[in-house]
Amino acid sequence: MSGLVREVLNTLRPGAARSEALARESEALARLDERLGGLAPAQGTARCARTIRPDDCVAWPGNLTDRSGPTADACRALIDSIAEEGGNLVPVVVRPLPAGSDHPFELLVGNRRRFAVDWLNRNGRPEIRLNALVVDLDDEEAFRLADIENREREDIAELDRARSYRRALGELYAGVQSRMAEALRLSNSQLSRLLALAELPDELVSAFASEDELRVRHSEILTPLLRRPEAAAMIAEARRIGAEQEQLCAASDKLIPAAAVLARLREAGAEDSANPVQHSANSPGAAELGTIEAFPGGIAVELVVPEFADIDEVLGRLKQALIECRREARSAEDEDRYTLR
Repeated sequence: MSGLVREVLNTLRPGAARSEALARESEALARLDERLGGLAPAQGTARCARTIRPDDCVAWPGNLTDRSGPTADACRALIDSIAEEGGNLVPVVVRPLPAGSDHPFELLVGNRRRFAVDWLNRNGRPEIRLNALVVDLDDEEAFRLADIENREREDIAELDRARSYRRALGELYAGVQSRMAEALRLSNSQLSRLLALAELPDELVSAFASEDELRVRHSEILTPLLRRPEAAAMIAEARRIGAEQEQLCAASDKLIPAAAVLARLREAGAEDSANPVQHSANSPGAAELGTIEAFPGGIAVELVVPEFADIDEVLGRLKQALIECRREARSAEDEDRYTLR
């Protein structure tokens, strides 16, 4: 199976000149070959290559696309490369649609390449056709193939990817997260963090200037706060921020940046009428791990440990933060007793 795609494309584009663009295409082609080779190996997924017209295929709704759709400016380098080579060296991937459908094929991978060929067809190069691999894949296999390409794309927002994972979890993996993680070659923690991003309330999402600004790292901070009694205060603050963003947008003013939004939400979510002692479980200059709060009768700890963090270092920082938190909590209790006198 390995190398089949490359051999097919050599027959489609004989004698193509080697160039920097071609080298990039060859690397992408090798990755595509690996992806196809990893799909349904036991069944030996059937594949064939052919040339089609861009309007012969319709986008599969299970794949992600840029929110605004591809544009000529955004795809200029790709358009120029395809024009120079006379076609797309890296094929799009399509699957046949049932007889009687409006289009013969469904586009699984390659929306930008399809757009580029279509643009060239409408702008002086009607002879260029879309090189396509026709494959027999079910929805789960198609999702895996599309997902690997989506991870390499900078035009896909993390929130959109997270929401696609949430849909796929229910529709393709029967809600079994471990099964999905194994299929996508992700760790359970990686998948959990993405799913948590998709579960953020609409109020928190709307507080940010754009959904494109939301990242997994924001969810790692906000999700624990949603489990606190102060979550309602954070949601209320998010609504206020969202209203401010709308006013700024209407006035064509600069919107509140993501860092400022996050700071305001964290402050609202950390408020407590008991005014507990709070510490970041980290040392100056180190990556933040979470919070420690002293309450009557004990200390509450919330940690977000990066996947590749040194566990010994984390435990050492946690121990030091616990000692400092307990010391300051006792000082606060002594001061309260003195004040009450």
